Amino acid sequence: MKKAYIIHGWDGSPNEPMHKWLKVKLEKQGFQVFAPNMPSPARPEINPWIRHIQDIASPDQDSIFIGHSIGCQAVLRYLETLKQEVAVAGVLLIAPWMELDKNTLEEEGEESKEIARPWMETPIDFKKVKQRAKSFTAIFSDDDPFVPLTQKDLFTKELGASVVTEHNKGHFTDSDGVKELPAALAAVTDMMR
Repeated sequence: MKKAYIIHGWDGSPNEPMHKWLKVKLEKQGFQVFAPNMPSPARPEINPWIRHIQDIASPDQDSIFIGHSIGCQAVLRYLETLKQEVAVAGVLLIAPWMELDKNTLEEEGEESKEIARPWMETPIDFKKVKQRAKSFTAIFSDDDPFVPLTQKDLFTKELGASVVTEHNKGHFTDSDGVKELPAALAAVTDMMR
């Protein structure tokens, strides 16, 4: 059975309009969709987030993992823990980052910098991650206040990700007016072909 796992971002939830829309659309395509509430979303930590995905996921060649913002890193770090013989169909990264916009971090303050630091400073073995999925797609917005567009080069280089750049979608949140993301649905459909 086709399965999709939607991992929300920092201070996010599976009840955000874009996540709910994507869940409904994927269910109509025959996916069993898992969209968990991640632990302590206001203060996300790497290990609890990885463990939470491990608790709910049963990855196989019919699985798609979708991350939004810090959820992208959680997905990549989870894939890094999988056994060598496990490979999923695809990974969709919406507003992924390894580095955040420095000006935004300054504006957000010390607490946000402390939360972001381990995510930015703990390396990911991209070579291992790349072997755990057949395809990767990363979706960016040209006006994301948190994620510099230059981040797209990292995902292309390290994962061979297809990159989609949306216009005026901010960080793909409800406050940015993003309630649907057809490019995300199209990417998942392509991965399952």
